[in-house]
Amino acid sequence: MNLIIYLIAGAIVGYVASRIMNTNSQQGTLLDIVVGVIGAFLAGFFISPLLGIGTINDAITIPTLLVTLLGSVILIWLYKQVRR
Repeated sequence: MNLIIYLIAGAIVGYVASRIMNTNSQQGTLLDIVVGVIGAFLAGFFISPLLGIGTINDAITIPTLLVTLLGSVILIWLYKQVRR
């Protein structure tokens, strides 16, 4: 059950991140989910310890979703930089 919730939260966060970074027309739903899940991993590994906020694995709250969103936006930004 946690996996389904994690994928749904990842899809929502990935979609919002792609809208923020103006890559929504280039990405599909599957790539939004992938970006959200990998962004959540990166945020939990790098950003959460710096800010003292739990990860999305602990609980799905506004602060954890914002940290996950930040990780997803950074991931899209890095992808755009490497792609150039």
